[in-house]
Amino acid sequence: MRALLSVYDKTGLIDLAQGLVDLGWELIASGKTAAALAEAGIAVTEVAELTGAPEMLGGRVKTLHPKVHGGILADRSDPSHVADLAAQHIEPIDLVVCNLYPFSSDPSIELIDVGGPTMVRAAAKNHAHVGVVVDPTDYPLVLDELRAGGSLSIDTRRQLARAAFAHTASYDAAIVAWFDAGGAGGDAELLPPTLHLALERADELRYGENPHQRGARYRDRSRPTWWDGVVQHGGTALSYLNLFDTDAAWRLVAELGTGRDAAVAIIKHANPCGAALAPTLADAYRRALECDPVSAFGGVVALGGPCTLDVAQAVAEGPQADVVVAPSFDPDALEALAARRKATRLLQAPPHGAATLELRSLGGGFLVQDRDDLATTRSDWQVPTKVAPTDSQWRDIELAWRVCARTSSNAIVVVAGGQALGVGAGQQSRVEAAQIAVSKAGDRSRGGAAASDAFFPFRDGLDVLAEAGVAAVVQPGGSVRDGEVVAAADEHGIAMVLTAERHFRH
Repeated sequence: MRALLSVYDKTGLIDLAQGLVDLGWELIASGKTAAALAEAGIAVTEVAELTGAPEMLGGRVKTLHPKVHGGILADRSDPSHVADLAAQHIEPIDLVVCNLYPFSSDPSIELIDVGGPTMVRAAAKNHAHVGVVVDPTDYPLVLDELRAGGSLSIDTRRQLARAAFAHTASYDAAIVAWFDAGGAGGDAELLPPTLHLALERADELRYGENPHQRGARYRDRSRPTWWDGVVQHGGTALSYLNLFDTDAAWRLVAELGTGRDAAVAIIKHANPCGAALAPTLADAYRRALECDPVSAFGGVVALGGPCTLDVAQAVAEGPQADVVVAPSFDPDALEALAARRKATRLLQAPPHGAATLELRSLGGGFLVQDRDDLATTRSDWQVPTKVAPTDSQWRDIELAWRVCARTSSNAIVVVAGGQALGVGAGQQSRVEAAQIAVSKAGDRSRGGAAASDAFFPFRDGLDVLAEAGVAAVVQPGGSVRDGEVVAAADEHGIAMVLTAERHFRH
């Protein structure tokens, strides 16, 4: 039995090679792999010795030879293949162990592997007769099975072949993505003619949105996400909706926490039901909870700072949260939360990060767009009304705008004193969204600020806010009736801010 070893990542290589030799296998290896084996005192034949052709072109050509690929690709059940091997004095190769140049770590033309993928694909194609291993974590499995039965089962070879094709597919996807990003001296292309996703399952979930649906979290093999750095300290296993809502909460609190004040966001069904800024994190939580304590039950609490004991005690006294996510937890904070909220998932998370492109399924295909960032700031906005916002209103306007941008459309958010007080989300009518927001805020609307994620098509939505006592409104503008809406704001004595940036969210 013969094995061909050609690996960039030499983790576990010596143990695997020694195990194969102990089982009576003959080893063939390329360049640096052969040198590593020889240094360890393991008998090995170099590929150049096997082929009679030295490595050339700086190592670009070394395994591309009939004595290598003939030995890998031969169908041992086909007499003509066996005859060809005999005529060309080629011996079969029974196992290929190969992993590729680390292209994703330092993309360049020189790290585009050619010989490696060719060997991997050849062995995977011929998995009926040849084993192929691309992942060092599979070495123990291979050795155990060879020791137990002398050969790899067809099921194992099939699984390894699938892993091999996934490996090369991911590798090629990373190269294409590099070209699309402007690699090799080209221009970056945001929406290229093709997209190549190589996703690996990171977590199996209990179910999807509903118990009859299966669900899992996948990630790009070449680009870990912030979720891969999450540490769960307590609570039950995460569900599909826990992940979905936590992602929304962690993104929002990151966008709120850009000033000196501490930020807290509470999310339910991917929409904010509370958000606040305050000098302390505990106060920010209490103020966020005041927005809608009923909806906060079973929601996600995102803390924009370390969870200390006083913060944990505040959260523990509030309604049951499905998830609490924070950059860190003090040990006594974990103990306090675990004692009062045993089922709550406690997640320690790195900073939120989102992909450049957002994908959404569409009848078996996908809609693709770039990420909806908050591109404009106060310095870009205009005040078309006779009354301008006061300093305190500007603070509330900016908070309302950020919260509204992460609320399902049509959306209206009412804010006062640095805390969200009413959120109208996901309505077909903007007027109804405004009515919901002010009904939740009640008398607290008076003197506050409101945000609309898109323009007011008529003055009726603005009238609802004015009648509730809202004193300042921020909206994108862009309606053919902007003049009428601005005139209505002047009629009510309201300050209005136009951002020229819409944030629909469906």
